[in-house]
Amino acid sequence: MLVSIGIILLVGMFLGFLSRKISLPPLVGMILTGVIIGPHALGLIDRSLLEISGELRQIALVIILTRAGLSLDINQLRKAGISALLMCFVPATFEIAATVIFAPMLFGISYLEAALAGTVLAAVSPAVVVPRMIKLIDEGWGTDKQIPQIIVGGASADDVYVIVLFTSFLAILSGGSFSAVNFVQIPTSIILGALFGAAVGLLLVFFFGKVHMRDSAKVIVIISVSFLTLGLETFMEQYVRISGLIAIMAMGMTFLAKRKELAKRLSAKYNKLWIAAEIMLFVLVGAAVDLKSILSYGLTALLLLFIAIIFRMAGVYVSLLGTKLSFKERLFCMLAYTPKATVQAAIGAIPLSAGLDCGGLILTLAVLAILVTAPLGAFMIDFTYEKWLTKSDVD
Repeated sequence: MLVSIGIILLVGMFLGFLSRKISLPPLVGMILTGVIIGPHALGLIDRSLLEISGELRQIALVIILTRAGLSLDINQLRKAGISALLMCFVPATFEIAATVIFAPMLFGISYLEAALAGTVLAAVSPAVVVPRMIKLIDEGWGTDKQIPQIIVGGASADDVYVIVLFTSFLAILSGGSFSAVNFVQIPTSIILGALFGAAVGLLLVFFFGKVHMRDSAKVIVIISVSFLTLGLETFMEQYVRISGLIAIMAMGMTFLAKRKELAKRLSAKYNKLWIAAEIMLFVLVGAAVDLKSILSYGLTALLLLFIAIIFRMAGVYVSLLGTKLSFKERLFCMLAYTPKATVQAAIGAIPLSAGLDCGGLILTLAVLAILVTAPLGAFMIDFTYEKWLTKSDVD
Protein backbone atom coordinates (compact mmCIF):
# COMPACT_ATOMS: atom_id res chain seq x y z
CA MET A 1 0.00 0.00 0.00
CA LEU A 2 2.82 2.43 0.86
CA VAL A 3 4.40 1.88 -2.56
CA SER A 4 1.03 2.60 -4.20
CA ILE A 5 0.63 5.83 -2.21
CA GLY A 6 4.12 6.90 -3.28
CA ILE A 7 3.32 6.20 -6.94
CA ILE A 8 0.00 8.03 -6.70
CA LEU A 9 1.51 11.15 -5.15
CA LEU A 10 4.58 11.37 -7.39
CA VAL A 11 2.96 10.50 -10.72
CA GLY A 12 -0.17 12.49 -9.88
CA MET A 13 1.90 15.54 -8.95
CA PHE A 14 4.02 15.21 -12.09
CA LEU A 15 1.12 14.85 -14.54
CA GLY A 16 -0.74 17.61 -12.70
CA PHE A 17 2.32 19.83 -13.23
CA LEU A 18 2.42 18.94 -16.93
CA SER A 19 -1.30 19.72 -17.26
CA ARG A 20 -0.76 23.17 -15.76
CA LYS A 21 2.14 23.76 -18.16
CA ILE A 22 -0.15 23.24 -21.16
CA SER A 23 -2.87 25.46 -19.61
CA LEU A 24 -5.12 22.63 -18.43
CA PRO A 25 -6.39 22.20 -14.85
CA PRO A 26 -3.99 19.99 -12.82
CA LEU A 27 -6.87 17.63 -12.01
CA VAL A 28 -6.80 16.49 -15.67
CA GLY A 29 -3.33 15.03 -15.12
CA MET A 30 -4.37 13.57 -11.78
CA ILE A 31 -7.43 11.82 -13.22
CA LEU A 32 -5.29 10.57 -16.12
CA THR A 33 -2.82 9.20 -13.56
CA GLY A 34 -5.60 7.17 -11.97
CA VAL A 35 -6.78 5.85 -15.33
CA ILE A 36 -3.22 4.79 -16.29
CA ILE A 37 -2.08 3.19 -13.03
CA GLY A 38 -5.54 2.01 -11.94
CA PRO A 39 -6.93 -1.54 -11.95
CA HIS A 40 -8.34 -1.24 -15.48
CA ALA A 41 -4.92 -0.42 -17.02
CA LEU A 42 -1.46 -0.99 -15.48
CA GLY A 43 -2.81 -2.13 -12.10
CA LEU A 44 -0.14 -0.40 -10.02
CA ILE A 45 -2.49 0.54 -7.18
CA ASP A 46 -2.62 -2.00 -4.37
CA ARG A 47 -6.02 -3.64 -4.01
CA SER A 48 -6.12 -2.91 -0.28
CA LEU A 49 -5.85 0.80 -1.13
CA LEU A 50 -8.65 0.55 -3.68
CA GLU A 51 -10.85 -1.09 -1.05
CA ILE A 52 -10.62 2.01 1.13
CA SER A 53 -10.65 4.50 -1.74
CA GLY A 54 -14.18 5.59 -0.78
CA GLU A 55 -13.01 6.54 2.70
CA LEU A 56 -9.96 8.33 1.30
CA ARG A 57 -12.16 10.36 -1.04
CA GLN A 58 -14.33 11.23 1.96
CA ILE A 59 -11.27 12.55 3.80
CA ALA A 60 -10.47 14.79 0.84
CA LEU A 61 -14.06 16.05 0.78
CA VAL A 62 -13.90 16.82 4.51
CA ILE A 63 -10.80 18.94 3.92
CA ILE A 64 -12.24 20.89 1.01
CA LEU A 65 -15.66 21.49 2.59
CA THR A 66 -14.02 22.70 5.81
CA ARG A 67 -11.97 25.09 3.68
CA ALA A 68 -15.20 26.21 2.03
CA GLY A 69 -16.84 26.90 5.39
CA LEU A 70 -13.84 28.86 6.61
CA SER A 71 -14.16 31.12 3.54
CA LEU A 72 -17.96 31.43 3.37
CA ASP A 73 -19.46 34.44 5.12
CA ILE A 74 -23.06 33.71 6.15
CA ASN A 75 -23.98 37.39 5.82
CA GLN A 76 -22.85 37.45 2.20
CA LEU A 77 -24.78 34.25 1.53
CA ARG A 78 -27.93 35.84 2.96
CA LYS A 79 -27.57 38.74 0.51
CA ALA A 80 -27.89 36.28 -2.37
CA GLY A 81 -31.49 35.67 -1.30
CA ILE A 82 -33.70 33.00 -2.81
CA SER A 83 -31.31 32.36 -5.71
CA ALA A 84 -28.87 30.64 -3.34
CA LEU A 85 -31.71 28.35 -2.21
CA LEU A 86 -32.87 27.59 -5.75
CA MET A 87 -29.33 26.61 -6.78
CA CYS A 88 -29.52 23.80 -4.21
CA PHE A 89 -32.08 21.80 -6.17
CA VAL A 90 -33.40 23.46 -9.37
CA PRO A 91 -30.39 22.70 -11.67
CA ALA A 92 -30.24 19.08 -10.48
CA THR A 93 -34.00 18.73 -10.97
CA PHE A 94 -33.71 20.02 -14.54
CA GLU A 95 -30.93 17.52 -15.26
CA ILE A 96 -32.85 14.59 -13.78
CA ALA A 97 -35.92 15.62 -15.80
CA ALA A 98 -33.84 15.67 -18.99
CA THR A 99 -32.56 12.16 -18.29
CA VAL A 100 -36.10 10.91 -17.58
CA ILE A 101 -37.27 12.37 -20.89
CA PHE A 102 -34.43 11.31 -23.19
CA ALA A 103 -32.83 8.18 -21.67
CA PRO A 104 -35.87 5.92 -22.37
CA MET A 105 -35.88 7.16 -26.00
CA LEU A 106 -32.14 6.59 -26.48
CA PHE A 107 -31.62 3.36 -24.50
CA GLY A 108 -35.07 1.77 -24.10
CA ILE A 109 -34.99 1.79 -20.31
CA SER A 110 -37.95 2.54 -18.04
CA TYR A 111 -38.71 6.00 -16.68
CA LEU A 112 -37.84 4.87 -13.17
CA GLU A 113 -34.48 3.52 -14.35
CA ALA A 114 -33.92 6.81 -16.17
CA ALA A 115 -34.70 8.71 -12.96
CA LEU A 116 -32.06 6.65 -11.13
CA ALA A 117 -29.55 7.38 -13.90
CA GLY A 118 -30.47 11.06 -13.65
CA THR A 119 -29.66 11.20 -9.95
CA VAL A 120 -26.20 9.75 -10.61
CA LEU A 121 -25.54 12.29 -13.36
CA ALA A 122 -27.02 15.29 -11.58
CA ALA A 123 -24.58 15.75 -8.69
CA VAL A 124 -22.10 18.60 -9.10
CA SER A 125 -18.59 17.95 -7.76
CA PRO A 126 -17.61 20.02 -4.70
CA ALA A 127 -14.05 18.76 -5.08
CA VAL A 128 -13.76 20.43 -8.49
CA VAL A 129 -15.93 23.50 -7.90
CA VAL A 130 -15.26 24.50 -4.29
CA PRO A 131 -11.45 25.02 -4.46
CA ARG A 132 -11.93 27.31 -7.44
CA MET A 133 -14.68 29.30 -5.73
CA ILE A 134 -12.54 29.67 -2.59
CA LYS A 135 -9.79 31.09 -4.81
CA LEU A 136 -12.27 33.60 -6.27
CA ILE A 137 -13.47 34.59 -2.78
CA ASP A 138 -9.89 35.05 -1.58
CA GLU A 139 -9.04 37.21 -4.61
CA GLY A 140 -12.36 39.10 -4.68
CA TRP A 141 -13.65 37.90 -8.06
CA GLY A 142 -17.46 38.14 -8.25
CA THR A 143 -17.81 38.67 -4.51
CA ASP A 144 -19.62 41.99 -4.94
CA LYS A 145 -22.62 39.95 -6.15
CA GLN A 146 -21.86 36.85 -4.02
CA ILE A 147 -21.30 34.70 -7.13
CA PRO A 148 -18.74 32.25 -5.68
CA GLN A 149 -20.66 32.10 -2.38
CA ILE A 150 -23.86 31.11 -4.19
CA ILE A 151 -22.04 28.38 -6.09
CA VAL A 152 -20.26 26.98 -3.01
CA GLY A 153 -23.45 26.84 -0.95
CA GLY A 154 -25.52 25.39 -3.77
CA ALA A 155 -22.96 22.76 -4.78
CA SER A 156 -22.81 21.31 -1.27
CA ALA A 157 -26.60 21.13 -0.77
CA ASP A 158 -27.06 19.88 -4.36
CA ASP A 159 -25.22 16.68 -3.46
CA VAL A 160 -27.42 16.04 -0.43
CA TYR A 161 -30.55 16.49 -2.56
CA VAL A 162 -29.31 14.17 -5.30
CA ILE A 163 -28.05 11.41 -2.98
CA VAL A 164 -31.36 11.25 -1.09
CA LEU A 165 -33.21 10.91 -4.42
CA PHE A 166 -30.74 8.28 -5.60
CA THR A 167 -31.29 6.23 -2.42
CA SER A 168 -35.07 6.48 -2.85
CA PHE A 169 -35.14 5.41 -6.52
CA LEU A 170 -32.63 2.61 -5.88
CA ALA A 171 -34.83 1.24 -3.07
CA ILE A 172 -37.88 1.19 -5.37
CA LEU A 173 -36.02 -0.56 -8.21
CA SER A 174 -34.53 -3.07 -5.78
CA GLY A 175 -38.00 -4.16 -4.66
CA GLY A 176 -38.71 -1.60 -1.99
CA SER A 177 -41.58 0.85 -1.82
CA PHE A 178 -41.91 4.58 -2.38
CA SER A 179 -42.39 6.84 0.61
CA ALA A 180 -43.01 10.58 0.67
CA VAL A 181 -40.93 10.62 3.88
CA ASN A 182 -37.82 10.19 1.72
CA PHE A 183 -38.46 13.55 0.07
CA VAL A 184 -39.22 15.26 3.38
CA GLN A 185 -35.77 14.11 4.49
CA ILE A 186 -34.07 16.35 1.93
CA PRO A 187 -34.73 19.73 3.60
CA THR A 188 -34.59 18.25 7.11
CA SER A 189 -31.21 16.68 6.35
CA ILE A 190 -29.79 20.02 5.20
CA ILE A 191 -31.34 22.06 8.04
CA LEU A 192 -30.38 19.61 10.79
CA GLY A 193 -26.88 19.33 9.35
CA ALA A 194 -26.47 23.12 9.34
CA LEU A 195 -27.79 23.45 12.91
CA PHE A 196 -25.66 20.61 14.23
CA GLY A 197 -22.54 21.95 12.50
CA ALA A 198 -23.15 25.46 13.86
CA ALA A 199 -23.61 24.09 17.39
CA VAL A 200 -20.42 22.04 17.22
CA GLY A 201 -18.60 25.05 15.75
CA LEU A 202 -19.68 27.22 18.69
CA LEU A 203 -18.49 24.59 21.15
CA LEU A 204 -15.11 24.39 19.41
CA VAL A 205 -14.78 28.19 19.33
CA PHE A 206 -15.43 28.24 23.10
CA PHE A 207 -13.02 25.33 23.69
CA PHE A 208 -10.21 26.91 21.68
CA GLY A 209 -10.78 30.18 23.54
CA LYS A 210 -10.23 28.43 26.89
CA VAL A 211 -7.55 25.88 25.96
CA HIS A 212 -4.36 27.14 24.35
CA MET A 213 -2.95 24.95 21.57
CA ARG A 214 -1.12 25.38 18.28
CA ASP A 215 -3.18 25.94 15.14
CA SER A 216 -1.92 22.60 13.79
CA ALA A 217 -3.39 20.87 16.85
CA LYS A 218 -6.68 22.72 16.30
CA VAL A 219 -6.80 21.39 12.75
CA ILE A 220 -6.35 17.84 14.07
CA VAL A 221 -9.22 18.38 16.53
CA ILE A 222 -11.49 19.80 13.81
CA ILE A 223 -10.70 16.97 11.39
CA SER A 224 -11.36 14.39 14.12
CA VAL A 225 -14.69 16.02 14.97
CA SER A 226 -15.55 16.07 11.25
CA PHE A 227 -14.94 12.31 10.99
CA LEU A 228 -17.12 11.73 14.05
CA THR A 229 -19.83 13.85 12.42
CA LEU A 230 -19.82 11.62 9.34
CA GLY A 231 -20.02 8.62 11.66
CA LEU A 232 -22.98 10.18 13.45
CA GLU A 233 -24.71 10.69 10.09
CA THR A 234 -24.38 6.98 9.35
CA PHE A 235 -25.57 6.00 12.85
CA MET A 236 -28.60 8.31 12.72
CA GLU A 237 -29.76 7.25 9.24
CA GLN A 238 -32.27 4.78 10.68
CA TYR A 239 -33.86 7.52 12.78
CA VAL A 240 -33.36 10.84 10.99
CA ARG A 241 -31.13 12.10 8.20
CA ILE A 242 -28.46 14.64 9.11
CA SER A 243 -26.13 15.81 6.36
CA GLY A 244 -22.62 15.38 7.68
CA LEU A 245 -21.06 17.31 4.79
CA ILE A 246 -23.35 20.31 5.37
CA ALA A 247 -22.53 20.11 9.09
CA ILE A 248 -18.80 20.20 8.36
CA MET A 249 -19.18 23.28 6.17
CA ALA A 250 -21.41 24.97 8.78
CA MET A 251 -18.73 24.32 11.38
CA GLY A 252 -16.22 26.28 9.32
CA MET A 253 -18.71 29.08 8.68
CA THR A 254 -19.22 29.41 12.45
CA PHE A 255 -15.48 29.85 12.96
CA LEU A 256 -15.45 32.63 10.34
CA ALA A 257 -18.46 34.34 11.95
CA LYS A 258 -17.12 34.18 15.51
CA ARG A 259 -13.33 34.33 15.17
CA LYS A 260 -12.34 35.66 11.76
CA GLU A 261 -8.59 35.77 12.36
CA LEU A 262 -8.54 32.20 13.63
CA ALA A 263 -10.58 31.11 10.60
CA LYS A 264 -8.03 32.68 8.26
CA ARG A 265 -5.15 30.92 10.01
CA LEU A 266 -6.93 27.58 9.97
CA SER A 267 -7.80 28.05 6.30
CA ALA A 268 -4.10 28.46 5.53
CA LYS A 269 -3.40 25.15 7.29
CA TYR A 270 -6.14 23.40 5.32
CA ASN A 271 -4.71 24.83 2.08
CA LYS A 272 -1.52 22.88 2.77
CA LEU A 273 -3.43 19.68 3.55
CA TRP A 274 -5.35 20.05 0.29
CA ILE A 275 -2.15 19.77 -1.77
CA ALA A 276 -1.83 16.05 -0.97
CA ALA A 277 -5.56 15.40 -0.54
CA GLU A 278 -6.32 16.76 -4.02
CA ILE A 279 -3.86 14.37 -5.64
CA MET A 280 -5.25 11.36 -3.76
CA LEU A 281 -8.85 12.34 -4.51
CA PHE A 282 -8.57 12.77 -8.26
CA VAL A 283 -6.15 9.90 -8.84
CA LEU A 284 -8.58 7.57 -7.04
CA VAL A 285 -11.48 9.04 -9.04
CA GLY A 286 -9.51 8.23 -12.19
CA ALA A 287 -8.79 4.73 -10.90
CA ALA A 288 -12.53 4.10 -10.77
CA VAL A 289 -12.82 4.81 -14.50
CA ASP A 290 -13.17 1.80 -16.78
CA LEU A 291 -12.78 3.01 -20.36
CA LYS A 292 -13.97 -0.32 -21.76
CA SER A 293 -17.45 0.24 -20.29
CA ILE A 294 -17.85 3.34 -22.46
CA LEU A 295 -17.39 1.47 -25.75
CA SER A 296 -20.65 -0.48 -25.45
CA TYR A 297 -22.76 2.69 -25.45
CA GLY A 298 -20.44 5.09 -27.28
CA LEU A 299 -21.75 8.33 -28.79
CA THR A 300 -25.32 7.77 -27.60
CA ALA A 301 -24.22 8.01 -23.97
CA LEU A 302 -22.22 11.13 -24.83
CA LEU A 303 -25.30 12.65 -26.46
CA LEU A 304 -27.41 12.05 -23.34
CA LEU A 305 -24.69 13.58 -21.18
CA PHE A 306 -24.61 16.79 -23.21
CA ILE A 307 -28.41 17.05 -23.26
CA ALA A 308 -28.45 16.67 -19.47
CA ILE A 309 -25.75 19.35 -19.09
CA ILE A 310 -27.72 21.78 -21.28
CA PHE A 311 -30.79 21.25 -19.08
CA ARG A 312 -28.65 21.75 -15.94
CA MET A 313 -27.34 25.03 -17.30
CA ALA A 314 -30.93 26.07 -18.05
CA GLY A 315 -31.78 25.25 -14.43
CA VAL A 316 -28.97 27.51 -13.22
CA TYR A 317 -30.24 30.31 -15.47
CA VAL A 318 -33.77 29.96 -14.05
CA SER A 319 -32.41 29.97 -10.49
CA LEU A 320 -30.64 33.28 -11.13
CA LEU A 321 -33.54 35.10 -12.81
CA GLY A 322 -34.22 37.24 -9.75
CA THR A 323 -30.64 38.49 -9.44
CA LYS A 324 -28.86 41.52 -10.89
CA LEU A 325 -26.19 39.40 -12.54
CA SER A 326 -25.14 40.30 -16.07
CA PHE A 327 -25.43 37.78 -18.89
CA LYS A 328 -21.71 36.93 -18.68
CA GLU A 329 -21.94 36.43 -14.92
CA ARG A 330 -24.94 34.13 -15.35
CA LEU A 331 -23.07 32.23 -18.05
CA PHE A 332 -20.11 31.82 -15.70
CA CYS A 333 -22.40 30.33 -13.04
CA MET A 334 -23.92 27.98 -15.62
CA LEU A 335 -20.49 26.68 -16.63
CA ALA A 336 -19.20 26.54 -13.06
CA TYR A 337 -22.09 24.24 -12.12
CA THR A 338 -21.27 21.52 -14.67
CA PRO A 339 -18.23 19.60 -13.29
CA LYS A 340 -18.92 16.11 -11.95
CA ALA A 341 -16.51 13.66 -10.35
CA THR A 342 -16.66 12.55 -6.72
CA VAL A 343 -20.32 11.61 -6.30
CA GLN A 344 -20.34 9.81 -9.66
CA ALA A 345 -17.26 7.83 -8.61
CA ALA A 346 -18.86 7.01 -5.26
CA ILE A 347 -22.32 5.84 -6.39
CA GLY A 348 -21.98 5.12 -10.12
CA ALA A 349 -21.29 1.39 -9.64
CA ILE A 350 -23.95 0.77 -6.96
CA PRO A 351 -26.87 -0.02 -9.35
CA LEU A 352 -24.67 -2.58 -11.15
CA SER A 353 -23.62 -4.12 -7.82
CA ALA A 354 -27.32 -4.28 -6.86
CA GLY A 355 -27.98 -6.41 -9.96
CA LEU A 356 -30.14 -3.87 -11.80
CA ASP A 357 -30.43 -4.28 -15.57
CA CYS A 358 -29.65 -0.59 -16.05
CA GLY A 359 -26.51 -0.82 -13.89
CA GLY A 360 -24.05 -1.09 -16.77
CA LEU A 361 -25.52 1.93 -18.52
CA ILE A 362 -25.51 4.02 -15.34
CA LEU A 363 -21.88 3.13 -14.63
CA THR A 364 -20.95 4.12 -18.19
CA LEU A 365 -22.76 7.46 -17.84
CA ALA A 366 -21.00 8.10 -14.51
CA VAL A 367 -17.58 7.35 -16.02
CA LEU A 368 -18.27 9.52 -19.05
CA ALA A 369 -19.49 12.38 -16.85
CA ILE A 370 -16.22 12.29 -14.90
CA LEU A 371 -14.00 12.17 -17.98
CA VAL A 372 -15.82 14.94 -19.86
CA THR A 373 -17.19 17.41 -17.32
CA ALA A 374 -14.49 17.43 -14.60
CA PRO A 375 -11.64 18.67 -16.81
CA LEU A 376 -13.85 20.71 -19.16
CA GLY A 377 -15.77 22.42 -16.36
CA ALA A 378 -12.60 23.16 -14.41
CA PHE A 379 -10.95 24.58 -17.52
CA MET A 380 -13.93 26.83 -18.30
CA ILE A 381 -13.97 28.21 -14.74
CA ASP A 382 -10.24 28.94 -14.85
CA PHE A 383 -10.44 30.40 -18.36
CA THR A 384 -13.45 32.69 -17.93
CA TYR A 385 -13.51 34.12 -14.40
CA GLU A 386 -11.12 37.00 -15.12
CA LYS A 387 -13.01 37.86 -18.30
CA TRP A 388 -16.60 37.62 -17.04
CA LEU A 389 -16.45 38.57 -13.35
CA THR A 390 -15.56 41.86 -11.70
CA LYS A 391 -12.85 42.10 -9.06
CA SER A 392 -13.56 43.69 -5.67
CA ASP A 393 -11.21 44.75 -2.92
CA VAL A 394 -10.48 41.95 -0.45
CA ASP A 395 -10.50 42.69 3.28
